[in-house]
Amino acid sequence: MVITQTGSTVPRRQLGRHLRRLRKQARITVKAASEALRWSPPKIWRIERGTTSTSAPDVAAMCRVYGASPQLTAMLVGFAKETRKDGWWHAYGEAMRDWFEAYVSLESAATRLRKYEPQLVPGLLQTEAYATEIFRLSRPGRPQAERDSAVALRLARQKAIFDREVSRQTQLDIVLDESVLRRPFLDGAGMAAQLWHMNMISRRSHVTLRVLPFSAGLYRAELANGGFTILEFGTESFEQPAEPTIVYSEGLTGALYLEKPAEVARYDEAWVSMHGACLSEAQSRELIASLAKEHAP
Repeated sequence: MVITQTGSTVPRRQLGRHLRRLRKQARITVKAASEALRWSPPKIWRIERGTTSTSAPDVAAMCRVYGASPQLTAMLVGFAKETRKDGWWHAYGEAMRDWFEAYVSLESAATRLRKYEPQLVPGLLQTEAYATEIFRLSRPGRPQAERDSAVALRLARQKAIFDREVSRQTQLDIVLDESVLRRPFLDGAGMAAQLWHMNMISRRSHVTLRVLPFSAGLYRAELANGGFTILEFGTESFEQPAEPTIVYSEGLTGALYLEKPAEVARYDEAWVSMHGACLSEAQSRELIASLAKEHAP
């Protein structure tokens, strides 16, 4: 599934959800709405599905047809303005593949991220040296400037998550397979620095890092056949989810986004099963520190 979008994904989807709910409450069909607004039905569908940005005048017109209150109209018009804003990641141009752009938008808006990684250090925890080696291997033959830009983007993502004010911090819960800690890169000193960096990040109040040891044997998440991230978005003022929980899984040529409740539930069950087999946070830090010493020259 390849996703190509501009502007911020989450405000678009929130706006579309509100407008669809408002239309249905007014008992107006898409056909009737399109006739009243003199638009094509596909335009309304695109707006309601959050696949396109929407102008403030268009949202105001929809609110008028649907009989929205002035207060609700003002809120939705505000959402419309947000859909046309570029996120910080747009400064990185070619380094941002279309399908990953959607993920970064969601990551920036999430209130909690649960990440499972069976092979590599997650991007949010990578040192510059580790990220540089990852892109050297994953983009052979590409211009050095492109790889440098990709590394800069990765470091900017980290800054966007970790340098927020306390009231806006994202809860980051990470589970790493023990193999991630034991797979060296380039030289021992670089891997030691990477492990000490993870240990330091794990001590932050909004971060938990736990290791799934080899001694746990087979576990349910292993059957998922790869790493994944579960993104949660908290609630909005109406005590409704601000955005449905989404499962993200990345591949070589694109990404999979799952949000159907049954699909998310399967990954949630896998997470719970795996989490129960992990070392404690303190034990995980001890293991990471001991392996850092082993990797050091």
